[in-house]
Amino acid sequence: MQNKTIFIKTFGCQMNEYDSNRIYDSVSKLGFIKTNNQSSADCYILNTCHIRDKAKEKVYHEIGRIKKLFRNKKKPIMVVAGCVAQAENEEMVKREPFIDIVLGPQSYHKVNDLLKKHIENLKQEETEFDTISKFGYFDQIKNNNNKISAFLTIQEGCDKFCSFCVVPFTRGPEYSRPFKKILLEAEQLIQNGVKEITLLGQNVNAYSYKENSKEYRISDLINSLNQYSELERIRYTTSHPRDMTDDLIDCYSLSHKLMPFVHLPIQSGSNRILELMNRKHTVEDFFKVYERLKKINKEIEFSSDFIIGYPGETKRDFEETFKLIKKIKFINSFSFIFSPRPGTKASKLEMIDKNIAKERLILIQDELFKNQVEINKSMENTNISVLVENKLEKQNKLFGRNKYISPVIFDGSVNQVGKTVKVKIQTSNQNTLFGFVNKNMKAA
Repeated sequence: MQNKTIFIKTFGCQMNEYDSNRIYDSVSKLGFIKTNNQSSADCYILNTCHIRDKAKEKVYHEIGRIKKLFRNKKKPIMVVAGCVAQAENEEMVKREPFIDIVLGPQSYHKVNDLLKKHIENLKQEETEFDTISKFGYFDQIKNNNNKISAFLTIQEGCDKFCSFCVVPFTRGPEYSRPFKKILLEAEQLIQNGVKEITLLGQNVNAYSYKENSKEYRISDLINSLNQYSELERIRYTTSHPRDMTDDLIDCYSLSHKLMPFVHLPIQSGSNRILELMNRKHTVEDFFKVYERLKKINKEIEFSSDFIIGYPGETKRDFEETFKLIKKIKFINSFSFIFSPRPGTKASKLEMIDKNIAKERLILIQDELFKNQVEINKSMENTNISVLVENKLEKQNKLFGRNKYISPVIFDGSVNQVGKTVKVKIQTSNQNTLFGFVNKNMKAA
């Protein structure tokens, strides 16, 4: 298998991006080399996501596209990995002969063995939940990610069983990695030149690891990472309102590297709908967290997730969600019309009228977008701190993000990549800020 090329296409969440990088780290031990040329890869991996609508069909559509790419060439080893693989497993290899290996997200540590066995056994499916073995395997392999901003998984799985969510079935029960192993991987990333680490988990703030009668929480990880002088920024996602504990909230006053940006999915502004969703928190619980954090630091901003048109959502339920958005003024948020995921409780419920759901989504998104435009507009003609991540391809521009994770495109020098600089913002749109490096100012 020496000198073979591999291409991984990643769908969905940040955890999938982290997983894809770790798969690269593993298969490199077999001699596979990363390629950006899809049409000449010896191995093609689709790392899939099951959260959005029609995820399964999108995978088959992508495989159809790959088959056309290789119509007159030697077929690559075709691997379908991730949450769609976990949910569909045996059905996939039966339905699509082009697929060679189906690999669930808790079985990535077996990817090398499966590739080595491929020639002998053309169809393989590995979707057992084996989280402990997976992380134990990857703990032995250096994380080679050398981007300025990197993800670091600390927790996987979910025990909350929200009525609409497939994660407990595709990622399994909650599992928290050993505290010291996470810090060792963080040290590797920092040595690679990483300046910003985002801690990842399906319920990242539910992280809990016990060792020698001590319980380590995400607050302990944040406070430990805060001690590394080379690391400039710390973030975490995705959190659950129920797990916003006092020690985590206190981090916003104790850690100067923890960014003042909280992504906290509420899903609905109606307590009735939250109960139907089995979210285990109320709007009042959410607002208490909001007020406590704002009291610590008025500059903290919130983003969230909203499911619109959930089965049983009335006009009043929708109006309560709209009212909450106007009150909190979320930024960088996500909103979607409810789409049923097979196997979940909500998939058996009667959907509301599609046209009504679409009308409500437009109103919600207009308000969310208005909030985003307003905060971006407020930064025009000001100097903001930006961590420079890279130079844009085919443009003489730099790319970075501000403390609220908003993209910033600006004029600067390539030797500023990896540094935090002061950028004078000239213009903005809904998604992006534009400006130039202010050489007369020092970054905070």
